[in-house]
Amino acid sequence: MAKYKVLINGEELDEVFDNEKDATEHALYMLSCAQLGAEILHMSNPGDYEYDEDTYEYPDFEIIEED
Repeated sequence: MAKYKVLINGEELDEVFDNEKDATEHALYMLSCAQLGAEILHMSNPGDYEYDEDTYEYPDFEIIEED
């Protein structure tokens, strides 16, 4: 049975999923965490961390199948 992993910006995450749907949900969760982290860094020190909700670029993600 195939297993699935998530790549974010080309880096493979450690988690292994039984189906593509679970892997996609995890990838989307990780993207929301990245956006929230960028927003928090900007709030704590806006001079060093630029953040604009309208122009924020989400990291690329890909779901890959493993044997």
